[in-house]
Amino acid sequence: MTEQFSREEWLKIDLFTRLHRSRFRMRFTLKEADLTYIEEKGMEVIRTHAEEIVRKRLAPAMPKNDGKQTPMRGAPKGHPVFLAMHATATCCRGCLSTWHNIPQGRELTEREIQYIVKVILYWIEKNRKKEY
Repeated sequence: MTEQFSREEWLKIDLFTRLHRSRFRMRFTLKEADLTYIEEKGMEVIRTHAEEIVRKRLAPAMPKNDGKQTPMRGAPKGHPVFLAMHATATCCRGCLSTWHNIPQGRELTEREIQYIVKVILYWIEKNRKKEY
């Protein structure tokens, strides 16, 4: 990113526009095994998995192994939600703070949990349809 923005200006830019500008975030895509897994399980199960993962790995004020708690691999040895979490910067509390302005050091609210799940599912749907 060649343009320089203040943190406040940067956060006002649409999240997915900002993510598109990150070479690291853009490298994550769903592979054939992920697509098969999603097709077999269905999006409602994927949503349930996403919510469980967020509650377990991100919601606590001080998550265990924060910054290392989300593997960078999808199916079959990982989960498509893990890829989506890295692609959307919802993988750790540091990224949530930097990219989503969700403070560290306190438990996530129910509203924040639901927001994170929606961001993850949006990315999965867009990536699944090759729109992203």
